[in-house]
Amino acid sequence: MKDISRRSFLKGALAGTAALGLGSVAPVMAESAIYTPGTYSAQAQGMGTVTVTMTFSETAITDVVLDVSGETAGYGKDAAEELKARLMAAQGAEIDAVSGSTITSDAVMKAADKCIKQAKGEIPVEVIEEKAEEADDGDWLGQEPQIADSEIVADYETEILVIGCGTAGMFAVCSAAEEGAKVIGIDRFGTGTGIRDDLGGIDSRYQKEWGTKIDKMDYIKFATENAGGHVNQRLIKMFCDNSGAVIDWYGDRLAERGVQLWHESGDSVDEAKYHHFPTGHSPRWAGSDDGNGNTLNGNVVLYDYAVSKGAEFHYNTTMIKLVKADGKVTGCIATNGDGKYVRYTATKGTVVCTGGYSKNFKMMAALQPWNLRIIGSSWSEPGAYGDGIKACLWAGAKMDETASMMMFDRCALKPEQANGPDCVQNEETGWFWMGSQPWLKINADGERFFNESGTYEGILHADEYNRGHVHYTLFDSDWQSYVEPFKMHGCSRMAPFENGADPNIPHQAVAGMLEGLVANGFVFRCDTIEELAEKLLLPVDKVMATVERYNALCEAGVDEDFGKEPHRLTPVKTAPFYGAKTTGAMLCTMDGIVIDTDMNALDTECNKIEGLYVIGNDSGAYFANTYPNLSTGMCCGRNVTFGYMIGKQLSKKA
Repeated sequence: MKDISRRSFLKGALAGTAALGLGSVAPVMAESAIYTPGTYSAQAQGMGTVTVTMTFSETAITDVVLDVSGETAGYGKDAAEELKARLMAAQGAEIDAVSGSTITSDAVMKAADKCIKQAKGEIPVEVIEEKAEEADDGDWLGQEPQIADSEIVADYETEILVIGCGTAGMFAVCSAAEEGAKVIGIDRFGTGTGIRDDLGGIDSRYQKEWGTKIDKMDYIKFATENAGGHVNQRLIKMFCDNSGAVIDWYGDRLAERGVQLWHESGDSVDEAKYHHFPTGHSPRWAGSDDGNGNTLNGNVVLYDYAVSKGAEFHYNTTMIKLVKADGKVTGCIATNGDGKYVRYTATKGTVVCTGGYSKNFKMMAALQPWNLRIIGSSWSEPGAYGDGIKACLWAGAKMDETASMMMFDRCALKPEQANGPDCVQNEETGWFWMGSQPWLKINADGERFFNESGTYEGILHADEYNRGHVHYTLFDSDWQSYVEPFKMHGCSRMAPFENGADPNIPHQAVAGMLEGLVANGFVFRCDTIEELAEKLLLPVDKVMATVERYNALCEAGVDEDFGKEPHRLTPVKTAPFYGAKTTGAMLCTMDGIVIDTDMNALDTECNKIEGLYVIGNDSGAYFANTYPNLSTGMCCGRNVTFGYMIGKQLSKKA
């Protein structure tokens, strides 16, 4: 399906509803008629807002138009054509979800059902207002919504309310329910947004079995240095002391479902200049079964466990604001699946964990514009609109004063493409998984400018000083033979770890991905360096000289220019040659609400806000400046550890 703009789509939808003569007497229909002929529109929440417009004759659905422009490229967006076909074939809203696009499929079915009910006269016609363009006034926070009691259609009471059922939130719901507390988890989507793999932890049983030892004080020093001191060291110490036990708990839940958790080991001989902490743990999902013939995932495992312990989940429920009385946060007001206001009251605590603000470009442009200039794509989890952070700020909380986001150097652009916010929102870039390997990397002038054997973000921040805020990655046809000797860490590893643990994506699979990038024009494969430079629109003479110099350094085994380790000095000399214009891919924002070691939100004077707790990517005081990536799963590990801890803590509160 060809994408159409929301503006042009809604104009068409409004024109269709206007043609119905709304407010007039319905036409007299033949006895066999099912629908009032016309065009009807309705919306539902997918990854973003999904709009379905259906045209009806007296007896049939004659056309369907889907606006899924807010959905994820490669998943929900790509499912639009198939979803339309299924709706037309079914002549109804009950269809099978498209594999890999469950959230979008559910939203389409829900909106389609509303359209059908409108056409049958069972519910009022929904007029989709054309959304005005946001004023470019820099006011990303806005005013807290004012909602009258008379607008609230239902009240729910619980002991613990968890707002957001992603990586951090699901652990909080599980641990609270495990202790016997009454807990409700709410989420804006029709199901949880999932549990990240690669969870960081220290002193897990998996590490102890292999012999992995991590000095906690070295770890605290590492985290503090990378944040330039903008951290609460007590929070990092809390992670060090508790994360291993949380990983073990998750391992038990996985084992109950027949899933193995593996530990990323370090290398017995590691000559890398930047010290790596082998903290990563990931499930081996291959071969698992959720009981319905589908591969398991972390969300299913934890949802089933939480429900077995008495937890409730209210999905399709979006927080609008927190409720505060006498200085204490007592819960929140949200909208339910029908768009009606509902209120939640929590007697022991309200936990906010909605995922940060990496999908809110107005907020990012105001808080960290420098990072927007060095990215070209987003791998953000759905729902990261900043709603949780904004609600906390309206309630008087303090936010980190140093903004940061997690980025990987794995986005490929076409030579004529510019990166930045427009590029990210268009989502027409290449998923360049191998981009973090320490290949030769040059700037737009054809010159080497950085030690390629650093952190993922190191070279991206160096791009701030390059023309176009990008770099170019060059490697040769022997690239697969270099993968194992590179001894990369974390998700950039493409060969098994020393203890036999799987890499996230092995180089054999990456080779297939590379072919796709070449076919789609995001990577060039050429017989000569001259041709490669021309394809990448780079100065040929400069690139030739740079490659010649680099190959000489590789042959000598000493990088006199930038000090790259000998085991990562690999030449570009065997044709065919590969090259890509490279920029950053954003995963999440990392600054958030300032918390203490009870995960209690603090106000602008650093006093506790009673009843309000913040975890996950909505929480702060832990990262600044950059994501160091030399501790695998550092962010996810913090999120699950603090999530599990807050559930336990609040359940024991009097």
